Amino acid sequence: MRYLLLLLCICSQPVLAFQNQQQLYQFAAKTRLMFAVKSNFGANQNAFSGEIALHNDSKQALPKGEAPWRIYFHSIRKINTTLSAGLEISHIQGDLHQIKASKDFAGLAAGQSIRLEFSSAPWIVSYSDWMPRAFISSGKLKPAIFANTNTEDFSAFVEASTRPEQLLRFDQPSQDLYPVATAESRFAQNQHQQSSKKQNARWSVIPTPQQREDDDESITLGAGWQLFHQGRLKQEAVYLQQQLKAQFGLDLPLTSQPGPRQIQLVTSEDLPQAESYRLTAQPNQILLAGTDNAGGFYAVQTLLALLEKQGDSIQLPQTKISDWPRYRWRGMHYDMARNFHGKAVTLRLIEQMARYKLNKLHLHLTEDEGWRLEIPGLPELTDIGGSRCFDLTEQQCLLTQLGTGPDKSGSGNGYYSTADFIEILKYAAERHIEVIPEIDMPGHARAAVKAMQARYTKLKAKGQLEQAKQFLLSDPADQSVYLTVQNYNDNSVNVCLPSAYAFADKVLYELQQMYRQAGVRLNTFHMGGDEVGAGSWTASPACAALIAEADNGVSGVADLKPYFVSKVAMLAANRQLALGGWEDGLMYDAKTPFNRAQFANPAVIANVWDNIWEWGVADRAYRLANAGYQVVLSHGTHLYFDHPYEAHPDERGYYWAARFTDLAKVFGYMPDHLYANADKTREGQPIYDLEALLGRELPKLEQPDNILGIQGQIWSETIRTAEQLEQLLYPRLLALAERAWYQAEWESDEPDTAARNADYQRFSLALVQQELPRLHAAGVALYLPPPGAVRQNGLLLANSAWDGLTIEYSTDNGQSWQPYQEAVSVPAGPVQLRTSAQGRQSRVTQLD
Repeated sequence: MRYLLLLLCICSQPVLAFQNQQQLYQFAAKTRLMFAVKSNFGANQNAFSGEIALHNDSKQALPKGEAPWRIYFHSIRKINTTLSAGLEISHIQGDLHQIKASKDFAGLAAGQSIRLEFSSAPWIVSYSDWMPRAFISSGKLKPAIFANTNTEDFSAFVEASTRPEQLLRFDQPSQDLYPVATAESRFAQNQHQQSSKKQNARWSVIPTPQQREDDDESITLGAGWQLFHQGRLKQEAVYLQQQLKAQFGLDLPLTSQPGPRQIQLVTSEDLPQAESYRLTAQPNQILLAGTDNAGGFYAVQTLLALLEKQGDSIQLPQTKISDWPRYRWRGMHYDMARNFHGKAVTLRLIEQMARYKLNKLHLHLTEDEGWRLEIPGLPELTDIGGSRCFDLTEQQCLLTQLGTGPDKSGSGNGYYSTADFIEILKYAAERHIEVIPEIDMPGHARAAVKAMQARYTKLKAKGQLEQAKQFLLSDPADQSVYLTVQNYNDNSVNVCLPSAYAFADKVLYELQQMYRQAGVRLNTFHMGGDEVGAGSWTASPACAALIAEADNGVSGVADLKPYFVSKVAMLAANRQLALGGWEDGLMYDAKTPFNRAQFANPAVIANVWDNIWEWGVADRAYRLANAGYQVVLSHGTHLYFDHPYEAHPDERGYYWAARFTDLAKVFGYMPDHLYANADKTREGQPIYDLEALLGRELPKLEQPDNILGIQGQIWSETIRTAEQLEQLLYPRLLALAERAWYQAEWESDEPDTAARNADYQRFSLALVQQELPRLHAAGVALYLPPPGAVRQNGLLLANSAWDGLTIEYSTDNGQSWQPYQEAVSVPAGPVQLRTSAQGRQSRVTQLD
């Protein structure tokens, strides 16, 4: 009987698929995991059906029935627990999902394939919605990435979408008016945007100066010239000296004595406002006069933009320029918290911002998926929060997300050391850029919450309970149930814990110390505050106790967010800091801002982003400004640079605010005419009367001085590499700079379309002829738009969205390329086309 029981025990154990590490590696190397959209059309107009396929080309079978192996994959769309082909798909956290075998699994033999069907919401129409680096684990073996998914080439792991139900969001054409861009549709669009007026971009400047008078003559700059500066402008003079040598090979000596044949950098009191400058270029003297150091620096940037190297000589026009900024806040927001891209790309961004006279860099340093700044005294924030890997306990790293895969060496991992950050601050200050640090709380804080939980566990095990609780951000007894829009149920800081404010003040202190070490002043602390999960704190004993207290202004859960903001605002005010926050973090509801009088800060700055017109909240910018907040226009429909350039599955980015945001759309944004930007709904329906769409009156702007300016945003969920980042940033950043600095004559409540198109042609020609070479020389990755093309009477006709780009075509499937100059006869069959500039090419488009 004893032997029979032993035999029964052995037989009841699950069959192991992988006996050793080599077998697991071989299976992952030879088995292809593929994602596909089956259809976005169905009974639920806000959902899609999808499929995950496993093609087992290895020699290793997956046995039938339950087994200890698990497959993990990243999906930005949450998949509810689903059984398909005997396999169970379930959601873990954020975008991380798993597949495991049920007792009904029939197995997957070598050479076989299996397809798992599921549904989710909303639709998927871009390949970048699928994340790379799916992997398989088994027991204590090291996880192995499916080799075909270990790439940034979506075609390797995403099945091509070709049918309407895969490419469009809705099954009724009247509901999705954004068809996929084709060579033919681009051709028509480019024709619509082009002006018949031919222009010359030589010696253009981006952003456009306010006043300019050119003579017909040019000036030659070279040996024998000197660089004179007033004492306070030494930093700007040294910068100019360095740039002249680096960009043009011209080494001009600095001098303290005025004289002939000089570039003179001085200050002047007769200029209209802060950051203003005047540039006067005459044959033997170039005068750069700034109202302050920033103005002098912008005069330097305009001079560098005007210089043109011709052989051994450097020329510029004889010109008089008087210039000043439209807005005092000309910003760029950069999220390196979702995916970290390194210090070098950050410094490169700062250099390009300075070149185009942008002056605020909003660094989104923390998120659910990562904490990206070393904080002395809290090493867990970066030891754990700075990396993602396969550790379900999250004692070594955060859960893997966003295509990072199972290893700490995967994409998106890393952080700025304190030394890195101080270097960044110094570099930005030398270029008159203020760095605004954002520590996102109380939502979007999972990295901090988990890091402090790990700290608590470690110190508690050592018997240091009080120290362990000092910076704890979560209530262990909290049973609140919520799910954020990014599919997290554990990312809210518990605002009822005193330790949450000890943590916030500790981070504030260390930030202020870093700024002091860099020799610059921390002026504004951005607390994020957006998208707090509905249901947070509803079942927290700590919050129940706080609500039960008297005289604290908290009568219920709805009071907890304003309570938190007031407490953090006071911590910032005690350090003489302005407070920044995203719009919804500063509002009770869709229409009601928090009482501005409750904050002691010198300024409370709201980044207003949610202008989805049909959602009815696009008037928040005016509501907040009228309520006494200072507003930075950060609108999703025009200023989110993580959105695709065009409606096409190959284009990277999310598309929740707008189906696409091309260069012309950013250029056409009118910050002084907010409601006039309401052109289309998310579905593409034209908006003729915004008040009629919303069914109510729109508030007017009563305090225009509270509109500080505009800011571009780039969020990095789909951006894993520096090249991907820069292709989404450039050249949209230049259009942002144009609108932040210069108000065009065509801007109005009823814009002059013809004048705007002519202005855009001027801008795009200057971009191609003047700025793309400069960006290329700076090592910046660029996006180029695919061309438009049609066949007419046997001839190929092609055009480009940007005037001046080279168009190339191929009739042999890309084996060879010919420059397109005018209508040309091509043989029957497919023609491939691309644009080209500075040795870079656009995505290839095909004309069938």
